[in-house]
Amino acid sequence: MARVKKKERQQILLAQVKDKPFLTDEELAKNLDVSVQTIRLDRLELGIPELRGRIRKMAETAQNKVKALRSGEVVGELIDLELGHSGISLLRITEDMVFAKTQIAKGQYMFSQANSLAIAVIDAPMAVTGVANVKYKVPVHVGEKLIAKAEIVKVRGNKYFVWVKTRNETQEVFRAKFIMASWGEN
Repeated sequence: MARVKKKERQQILLAQVKDKPFLTDEELAKNLDVSVQTIRLDRLELGIPELRGRIRKMAETAQNKVKALRSGEVVGELIDLELGHSGISLLRITEDMVFAKTQIAKGQYMFSQANSLAIAVIDAPMAVTGVANVKYKVPVHVGEKLIAKAEIVKVRGNKYFVWVKTRNETQEVFRAKFIMASWGEN
């Protein structure tokens, strides 16, 4: 990328952070062909919080929207939520989430992340899992960051068809197709 003027670079920076809020300062610096320090100075000038701050703010906003679960019942950090449509959560795999012998993450954590996110996206006071079709695609290890994205693909009566795809930094590691049932008025 050819060098651009500061104002133009900052506009590109704003657009990239808005489009992909999980970008690190290092990734932004690479994208804009500038130093990490330049990105930090630009963020400071524009009032853009660092990555953890952006994630925390998104999580607080998303958590306040959930109807079918209590705060903190979503496995992982709820990052984004559009009730009745989609949601995103983030889960970091820690030592206590893996099998001691193989150091591979236990499947229940990926399932719980996907299932609780599927419940969270439903715009109803109560929702339960009716059917789950899951596929573990590749092993996950300590330190990996899993980003789950849920989307309601179809609604039929009180049945919600929710697809959840979970990725690490490089590839899809897990996917689930749920049929969720809701009760109560929206």
